[in-house]
Amino acid sequence: MPLPLRLRYRLNRWRDSIKNFFHSNRTEPPVGRPRICPNCGNLVGSTAKTCFNCGSNVSFSMAAASKSISRFLPQTSPATYGFLTLCCLMYGLSLVLTMRITGANPGGGGLFGLGGIASEVVDKLGASRPWPFDVSQPWRLITAIFLHGALLHIGFNMWILMDLGPVIEELYGSARYVFIFVFTGAFGYVVSSFFGNFSVGASGSLLGLIGVLLAITSRRSGLGMQMLRKQLIYWLIYIAVIGFIMRGTDNYAHAGGLVSGFLLGKILPDRQPSGMSEQRTAQILGWGAGIAVAVSFGFMLLGYFDH
Repeated sequence: MPLPLRLRYRLNRWRDSIKNFFHSNRTEPPVGRPRICPNCGNLVGSTAKTCFNCGSNVSFSMAAASKSISRFLPQTSPATYGFLTLCCLMYGLSLVLTMRITGANPGGGGLFGLGGIASEVVDKLGASRPWPFDVSQPWRLITAIFLHGALLHIGFNMWILMDLGPVIEELYGSARYVFIFVFTGAFGYVVSSFFGNFSVGASGSLLGLIGVLLAITSRRSGLGMQMLRKQLIYWLIYIAVIGFIMRGTDNYAHAGGLVSGFLLGKILPDRQPSGMSEQRTAQILGWGAGIAVAVSFGFMLLGYFDH
């Protein structure tokens, strides 16, 4: 009875490995598979260290690192799901710390107070403080994006994130999208801090995404763009009305995120990076924003355990 094909294949591989081990003085080098440049997508030799087309390092570069990390992330909208996960993890941590302080039922009464987070907890975890405190601790401008004050607060923001985020990420690419989200949120807290607010939440970044879409519709013609622009304006009116009605809404962070997002939408081309130069710039922007987030949380941890 002949051996199964898969078993014969493995036996042949083991035999060849043992033969190569005892005959290490062979003259012909092993032939490897050609690789794909993570930056431009061209085929390069198996032993090549740099791409002949774009000059990028095939193994050690921002594009190569992005490709390696992308294996562990969802194939569609990885940055959006990453932001969603980070916000939910930080809210869960805030809730646990609040329950240690206030007991088993954090928050006040009513729907808006459900799952409320104590002010001292979000302050230690990196809430944005009034000016000029954020000058001495600028990492708060970023960590505050991923903190939320109540269950309804994070629920509403994450709903908008999952509604708008994948659209912007598919349009601009994940790297540019990360930069837009972090930059507009941080700029919103610069404005909020300047006007003396103590604040948390991803609302500034979400208004930044709306600002980007508004900029796109303002430079593109067509019935579809007109309808989308009209819908965005309605959203902004609703948000402004709710901001003035609901107590504790940070309208300054909203305005800062919206304006900065609109300006970025005017500057950045509303498409995926096309050439090598655009791809390299996008990688620099995305990795710069990602590193800024990681460093900010590092400073938050140092400050948290220092007290």
